[in-house]
Amino acid sequence: MELTSRQEQILEIVKENEPITGESIAEKLNLTRATLRPDLAILTMAGFLDARPRVGYFYTGRSGSELFSQKLKQIKVKDYQSIPVVVDENVSVYDAICTMFLEDVGTLFVVNGKSDLAGVLSRKDLLRASLGKQDLNEVPVHIIMTRMPNITMCEKDDLLIEAAQKLIEKQIDALPVVKKSEEGYEVIGRITKTNMTRVLVELARDER
Repeated sequence: MELTSRQEQILEIVKENEPITGESIAEKLNLTRATLRPDLAILTMAGFLDARPRVGYFYTGRSGSELFSQKLKQIKVKDYQSIPVVVDENVSVYDAICTMFLEDVGTLFVVNGKSDLAGVLSRKDLLRASLGKQDLNEVPVHIIMTRMPNITMCEKDDLLIEAAQKLIEKQIDALPVVKKSEEGYEVIGRITKTNMTRVLVELARDER
């Protein structure tokens, strides 16, 4: 977040005189309290200042990068998850390739007859299958998919930063967002590298 020169002055005044009231800050800057109010609100909401009723303003000591990091660590998977693209475990590899192309995704989640997560299909899985001489219309995806329990998952209330760490560690493009069902896990969303990029862009815009 880029501060104005007046906001920088306010921070210096608070650092040197905390706790200090809004009236006292305005007096030091030769401004009215009403003129100063928007700046104080911005600095408080951004986390640079802490306001305590009948006491005054305190400097939190946090830098812009620290505040950015703090915001990132508060975001949960459910805040940015997108709609999953799911196929049945008995569909053919050919149909799965068509679905991936039409939906413009890099990962498909495979479910069984009870709609529980059974496997994951990546571009590499489908490419590997297509290199052979077998008829792709005859090969079901459950033959080539990555199966449970070798699937990395996350839940909607997990921290997004933890999901990002899983993507990096496993070197994969997407995670299924799941919730526990009676006999397994229901797929309710997905987290991808694109979701992560969106988070960074939106946070960066907020910091301007």
